Amino acid sequence: MRISFGELRIGNTARKYVQAALDKSWISEGANVAKFESQFAARFGYGHAIATSSGTDADICSCASLYEFGAKRGDEIILPAACFVACANSILAAGFTPKFVDIDLETLNIDPNKIEEAVTGKTRAIMAVHTMGKPCEMDSILQIARAHNLMVIEDSCEAHGATYKGKVIGSMGDMGTFSFYPAHVVVAGEGGMVVTAREEIDHVVRSVKSHGRPFGSIYFDFQRIGFNSRMNELTAAVGLEGLECFDETFNTRKKNFYQLLKLTERLSEYLYFLKEESYEKVSPHAFPLVLKDKKYDGPRLYKYLESKGIQCKTLFGSLPTQHKAFKFMNYECGQFPVSEYVGENGLHFGMHQYMTDDDLHYISDTLKAYFK
Repeated sequence: MRISFGELRIGNTARKYVQAALDKSWISEGANVAKFESQFAARFGYGHAIATSSGTDADICSCASLYEFGAKRGDEIILPAACFVACANSILAAGFTPKFVDIDLETLNIDPNKIEEAVTGKTRAIMAVHTMGKPCEMDSILQIARAHNLMVIEDSCEAHGATYKGKVIGSMGDMGTFSFYPAHVVVAGEGGMVVTAREEIDHVVRSVKSHGRPFGSIYFDFQRIGFNSRMNELTAAVGLEGLECFDETFNTRKKNFYQLLKLTERLSEYLYFLKEESYEKVSPHAFPLVLKDKKYDGPRLYKYLESKGIQCKTLFGSLPTQHKAFKFMNYECGQFPVSEYVGENGLHFGMHQYMTDDDLHYISDTLKAYFK
C-alpha cells in the first residue's frame, strides 16, 4: 500500500526508556508507565490519567467502574450505532447492555436529538464517541446526562488534542478514554488511557484494571470486578516519545488534512467531507468521506482506492444491524438508517504525519479519476 493508516517509527527517546526498563529486568507496569501517565495528564490538563493495555481496556475499565456508583449488571449504556466495535464490545464485556442511537450524517457522531428517547429506567451512562476526531455536541449530551442523572464516558480514542468550545476532549464527561494504536496521533504501538478529574474515579479505575484490588495494593483482597488491563513498560516507553512529538505530529497531520480538503473541494457535489466548526478543533485522526448518492457505489469506490494502493476502511456501519456479532440483540435493518447508509457509502483512509505532498496529490487525483 502506498497510503497506509499510520506508521510507527522508533526514535531515540523511546529507545532510551526501553533500555531503562531492560536494564532493570522489569517490563511490567513501573516507572515508564507512571511517567507516561503524569506527562499525559499534564500535557492536556487532565486531573488524573490511568494507563491501560489498550483503548478497548480503557473503555472496559471505565464502564466497569460504574458499579461503584450504583449501576447493576444488565443496565444500559447509550452509544452511537456507528462507531468502532470496541465501544460496544467494552460495554458487553463490563456486563452492561449497549443501547444504540443513530448518528448525524454530517458529523458522523451520535445524534443528540435522538438520545433522550433512548433513555430508560435502566440507563446509567452515555458513551460519547468522538468519531474521526470530530467532537460530539457535548453541551446537549451533558444537559441530557444531568437531567437523567447519567454518567458520561467520552471515547476519545480518535480525538487526541481535539477541543470543543475551548475545552479539551476527554475533560467534559466523568471519564475520557484514549488509544495509542499506530493510526492515532499519539502512538505507542498498543495501549490506552483513562482520564478523569475525580479522584474517587481514579482510584476505582486503577482497582478495576488490576483485578479489583484496592488502589495501591498488591494483596489478594478483591473488592470489585476487575481485569488485568495494565500497560507494560515497553509500551509506555514508545508512548513517551509519541507524547514528546505531539505538537509536531498534530500540526503536520492537520496541515495534510486541510491540504487534502482543498485539493478535493470540487468533489463536494459527490461527497460529504468532515467540517471543522469555528468553536471546535478537530483532531486529524483520518480522512473520512461519505457518498451523497449511493449510485456512486460505496463498495466499488472502496475497491477502486485499494487497487490504487490507498488503504481504506469503512466508516464502521450500523453495529446492531450490519454486523453479525450483534445479531443476538434482535435489532432489525432500517432501525438506524443514517448509520446503515454510512456503513454502505462511507469510508476513511489515513492522514498521518509521514505523508508527502505527492501522496496528497495522488489521493486527490485518484478520487477525481473515480468520479470521472
